[in-house]
Amino acid sequence: MFDGYDSCSEDTSSSSSSDESEEEVAPLPSSLPIIKNNGQVYTYPDGKSGMATCEMCGMVGVRDAFYSKTKRFCSVSCSRSYSSNSKKASILARLQGKPPTKKAKVLQKQPLVAKLAAYAQYQATLQNQVKTKTAAVPVEGFSWGNYITSNNLTAAPVSCFKHAPMGTCWGDISEGVRVEVPNTDCSLPTKVFWIAGIVKLAGYNALLRYEGFENDSSIDFWCNVCGSDIHPVGWCATSGKPLVPPRTIQHKYTNWKAFLVKRLTGAKTLPPDFSQKVSEGMQYPFKPSMRVEVVDKTHLCRTRVAVVDSVIGGRLRLVYEESEDKTDDFWCHMYSPLIHHIGWSRSIGHRFKRSDITKKQDGHYDAPPHLFAKVKEVDPSGEWFKEGMKLEAIDPLNLSAICVATIRKVLADGYLMIGIDGSEAADGSDWFCYHATSPSIFPVGFCEINAIELTPPRGYAKLPFKWFDYLRETDSIAAPVKLFNKEVPNHGFHIRMKLEAVDLMEPRLVCVATVTRIIHRLLRIHFDGWEEEYDQWVDCESPDLYPVGWCQLTGYQLQPPAPQTSRDSQSSSSKQKKKAKSQQYKGHKKMTSLQLKEELLDGEEYNFLQGASDQESNGSASYYIKQEP
Repeated sequence: MFDGYDSCSEDTSSSSSSDESEEEVAPLPSSLPIIKNNGQVYTYPDGKSGMATCEMCGMVGVRDAFYSKTKRFCSVSCSRSYSSNSKKASILARLQGKPPTKKAKVLQKQPLVAKLAAYAQYQATLQNQVKTKTAAVPVEGFSWGNYITSNNLTAAPVSCFKHAPMGTCWGDISEGVRVEVPNTDCSLPTKVFWIAGIVKLAGYNALLRYEGFENDSSIDFWCNVCGSDIHPVGWCATSGKPLVPPRTIQHKYTNWKAFLVKRLTGAKTLPPDFSQKVSEGMQYPFKPSMRVEVVDKTHLCRTRVAVVDSVIGGRLRLVYEESEDKTDDFWCHMYSPLIHHIGWSRSIGHRFKRSDITKKQDGHYDAPPHLFAKVKEVDPSGEWFKEGMKLEAIDPLNLSAICVATIRKVLADGYLMIGIDGSEAADGSDWFCYHATSPSIFPVGFCEINAIELTPPRGYAKLPFKWFDYLRETDSIAAPVKLFNKEVPNHGFHIRMKLEAVDLMEPRLVCVATVTRIIHRLLRIHFDGWEEEYDQWVDCESPDLYPVGWCQLTGYQLQPPAPQTSRDSQSSSSKQKKKAKSQQYKGHKKMTSLQLKEELLDGEEYNFLQGASDQESNGSASYYIKQEP
């Protein structure tokens, strides 16, 4: 048992000699703390069994880590408590004029009895642990660790998700980083720790291996790096927690001090304030009873007042203000473009459903405007979007499709009302609001140049669809390419990466998902176990995407992949179920199958061009031209 590896000093000389030859760990330049050697790691003495039992509490551990010259106590507190109890017993005996009692004698000097008591306590603890473990084993459940390991999968790094906890300060946490974690390969009755290294990262989850196991993966285990039991090296030393080597390798080395010094010196560990940053990242400004304006899920063209009912991991359960039984709700992230401060609709000219409630209910108050996601400022004074202009847009009623669309109304502050050609309601109730900088709208020709199947207007007979012909037939013009958002951040996503993603057709569900296509900043998200027609196009900076392990960290329920039995019957029952979800969320979902090409245009550079001569020669009013090498 060690008192911990103190990494705060580097004054003493390195003690790296050992009977075993170990590969030297070279210092790694990074922003993470570097573990320094000060030679203050406790170890077994040579030529001895090295084990001792505390005569006060019965703790069993390494003798050299015990206190007092005779190594009788596991800690200073036990030594003082023993001394205090002994003095009290002796004083009481003297005051009563009696010789020391048997109890006093035991407290003073009976290590054998203490050992027997400790052994009995140890056996009882073992039995309790076995009972607890047996009762805690779930009958069924999804494990990201097993899923990643058994299929050799890769997860998107936490740094891809700027809105998630630690998303902006994940830093250089990677394979090889050392941490202090509970030692589960131990028979001691109390909680002890040992040092482990990260073997594989999957989002927040890490596959850990205890130091000393080298290439032996027999007891590797997964845990959440942001969990409460993961600490930087040195935490045990400052917190007074014992470091005990795993039982499986307890006698592998005779000099654990030299081994740890050699293995840890120069390695990386977590920042000392890591847990504090995790805690700060999970503080959310939105609180229950706050009032907001949110899209009306039954009529996309308008907003309604809703009240924050609960906040989980930054996701808000909003209850529409007129819902008396609180069942008419809507889920979204606090940074979603679908929610706004009270008065937003009126300020930009957006349709708004007035509540029958004439005054605020007790305890409800308006959410401050500064809490909501900000959009980029635009200048509509020059060339700008106009009603009737054509473009391509992700259909909010069928997020797997990019459709031919039309600007139906230009609002203030850069907001546009968009309608999907061929499927609009007569009263415009299915128009939806996108900002001019939204990554969900594209210039004419975007799908063609990126090998994406464009969904033509419903009932359009002239197939294959050609933009030039359609613009001429409808006597319309394409929205200028230069008005669209052309920024592509260095997002870090790659094809086949795993993540947790919201099913936006049923936004209360967060599911196991995979990135299957990447077009600039646009991601194609596939829900594992479901058919491709339920895939969704999502922006790389969407607040509805999360790292692997986010649900576990925040306490949100994760939807596992559909089991094999369900996959076999998806053509019937699953389609009906998914369709029902779509109707509940935003209305009837248009069932359009996409035949996507397998070869992707990753990393391509494009210029945005527009011109009359190009329209005539290429049959497209505006498009992307691939840059010549």
